[in-house]
This record gives sequence, C-alpha cells and structure tokens, in this order.
Amino acid sequence: MKNRTPFRSACLAAAIALGGFAIVGCTTTPPNAQGAPRADKTSMDSQVDATLARLYNVVPGSREMVQKAAGVLVFPSVVGGSFVVGAEYGRGALRVGGRTTDYYSTTAGSIGFQAGGQSKAIVYVFNSTEALNKFRASNGWSAGADATVTMGRVGANGSVDTQTIQQPVTSFVLTNVGLEVGVSVQGAKINKVTL
Repeated sequence: MKNRTPFRSACLAAAIALGGFAIVGCTTTPPNAQGAPRADKTSMDSQVDATLARLYNVVPGSREMVQKAAGVLVFPSVVGGSFVVGAEYGRGALRVGGRTTDYYSTTAGSIGFQAGGQSKAIVYVFNSTEALNKFRASNGWSAGADATVTMGRVGANGSVDTQTIQQPVTSFVLTNVGLEVGVSVQGAKINKVTL
C-alpha cells in the first residue's frame, strides 16, 4: 500500500507527457496549411487575403465594415494546445487603407482542465482612428487591458449588427466550421514583429 503513491505519481507524469505529445497533432488546421511562425511576407499577405475573403463569405456585412474601418488586424492561423495549461500563438498583418503596414504576433494563455488543440483565425477591426492610433503607438497591446474588444455579432437579418459596428474594436473568430460565437479574446497580447 505504501508504494502505491510513487507508482501513481509516475503514472500521472507519464500520462501528462503522453498528453503533451498528443496535443501537438491535434489541430483543425488543414494539412496543407502553412504554420504561422514560418510565414514570410508574401505568404502572410496571401493568408490574410484568404482569411478576409472567408470572413466576408461567412459574415454578411463584414466586407463593408472592414472597408469603412480605420484598420484591420488579421491573424490567419492562431494555433493553441492545452492539457492543464494552455497557450496560443500566431502571426498576422495590420492593414490600413487595404495595404499591409506592419506584422504582429499574438500570444495568450489559459489555465484549467482542458485537453486538445485547435487552430483558428482572429480578425480585429479597428472601427475608429483613435483606437487604431492607440494600438499602433503601444509597445505590446493587450486585448481587454489596453482596449475593450467587442465580439462581432450577427443580427437577426443575418448581417453584422449595428452595435458591433459602433464599437471602437471588434473581433471575429473563425474556425473550420465558421464564425465562433461566445469566444473571448481578452488577455491576448499582441506585439509588432519583423518577418
């Protein structure tokens, strides 16, 4: 009986290690998708174009919203994995006036009993010039701490609702299934990077 505690500890450690290896392969990113950390400027810009086209297809009214916005920050592939402690990472591009101006990385963490991994695209729409300027002037921007980020919502008519458009910063989270509702991006840390 006394020797069971070390045995249990060894089994738990082995299970956590195996779970960590399993997480590496758990993603909803298609097999031919290029990982965000390896992307160069041309590849990143192509991925941003594809993500925006998908957003426009999935969320009616989002194209007009992005066109009227001061800027849009697109992370085509934010890959996350977790067992007990989770982490997410991705790279993306900021577009102002339809042109890429800078590149950024996003990181986020979580703690809790969760297992699995996934890939998603995150789009931040800066609806006001003030919000965009504040973001660009920051040295490491945190969603929720440096600005309130509202989740994009679709109204009863199937298009982006008017309240979403009026917020300074709006986020949309896309998975392979479509628009993910109820997902918070609060706490995500965004930093400028060089590709």
